[in-house]
Amino acid sequence: MDKSWMNLHDRLRSAEYAGGVEQFLTLARNHAAGSDHIRCPCRVCANNIWLPISEVETHLFITGINPNYTDWIFHGEKEVWNVTDDEDNVEAVSDEAEYIDDIDEMLDDFRAGTFGEGTSSNPIHDGPTPIPNINQSNTFEKLLNDARQPLFEGCTQFSQLSFIVKLQHIKTIGGWSIKSFDMLLELLRSAFPNAVLPRSYQESRSLQRGLCFTYTKIHACRNDCILFWREHSNLNECPKCGVSRWMSTTHNKRPIPQKVLRHFPLKPRLQRLFMSQKTASDMRWHKEQRTDDDINMRHPADSEVWKAFDKEHSWFAQDSRNVRLGLASDGFNPFNNMAKPYSIWPVILVPYNLPPWLCMKDAFFMTSLIIPGPKSPGNEIDVYLQPLVDELNDLWENGVATYDASTKTNFLLHAALLWTINDFPAYGNLSGWSTKGKLTCPTCNLGTDSMWLT
Repeated sequence: MDKSWMNLHDRLRSAEYAGGVEQFLTLARNHAAGSDHIRCPCRVCANNIWLPISEVETHLFITGINPNYTDWIFHGEKEVWNVTDDEDNVEAVSDEAEYIDDIDEMLDDFRAGTFGEGTSSNPIHDGPTPIPNINQSNTFEKLLNDARQPLFEGCTQFSQLSFIVKLQHIKTIGGWSIKSFDMLLELLRSAFPNAVLPRSYQESRSLQRGLCFTYTKIHACRNDCILFWREHSNLNECPKCGVSRWMSTTHNKRPIPQKVLRHFPLKPRLQRLFMSQKTASDMRWHKEQRTDDDINMRHPADSEVWKAFDKEHSWFAQDSRNVRLGLASDGFNPFNNMAKPYSIWPVILVPYNLPPWLCMKDAFFMTSLIIPGPKSPGNEIDVYLQPLVDELNDLWENGVATYDASTKTNFLLHAALLWTINDFPAYGNLSGWSTKGKLTCPTCNLGTDSMWLT
């Protein structure tokens, strides 16, 4: 069938697009065999939602059909399998299928981005990315050796690293405990004695240390006054309230801090988004692939705030790889036991450069801070946000040298925080605006239409 209509932009006035939609729906009705509900292939639903055919037709005109859905296998078209009897072609296909993952490709991109093998494409940044220290180089070489070592002699599908990565992925999705993971490793080692497998979960995690995803622990005052950080890093007591930095009842030689803030550096995580060719291309989606027809707001890039920001900071908008971020934070009880109230506050960053079906997926959520309990930090949350604020200021003013795997070049990456995502009480804590009383709405301000209840 002719599917050229799928890429037309003027959907509401194009007779060719209307004819294509009618052709598609005719095929879908015949495939539905009497049912009035079919999968909706629009850009938003992406064949994940069943809707009435009339509503699907509306979606196709308003939102547009997903341009990547070229084989209509959910609506009556048969899947096409390329089968050949040519022995040479079969052998070539089997050789290409020996490796079912892209670990090698990922590590090549990581090496180029970390050790400065790209060329500069940004006039502001000349030269390659700075070379890391020798310890990082040795750790990466260990990771590379693990990626090249087959799981067992003669295995062509998995390396030691790729198998453990997949196993840890299943553990995360399935919510396995560390104990159950260790039991599975013990069973696999018994069943496959020739396989090169770690002995425990902790040992399996050491395989990935070459990726350098680390976090820092920053001690905090028990009363949320300060962080024992930078100029306060050597203090043993809070200069504001006088409370000790350490727990008084400890029998260990090493003192235990009262509170610990976990800080996950933002810069290396943003850099990693561009070290994979696939995600590096997706990070430019908002500028290069988004349909801008002023009909609907399909993506935050369609909003007035985004457009006003680009107009005011044109230097930032010139490079589509510069990252727009949203910040989400709220407290929750990590122990699932409301009888013992405990409120821990994660701070999550969302990169809005990605297409809408990716940017809100948990795979791209970046944990920046984990603020400890047991109570909500309240208005003192700004004390804990200092490391993130410093990073954002540096990313805005100076940027960070980053390798783009899709273009094999280096560029200077900048980032800006555009929005926060939170409920009203958390909004009051993050912004400093009083969300209680007469002028609750920060937008209406003095124009708030309110009344006092007796």
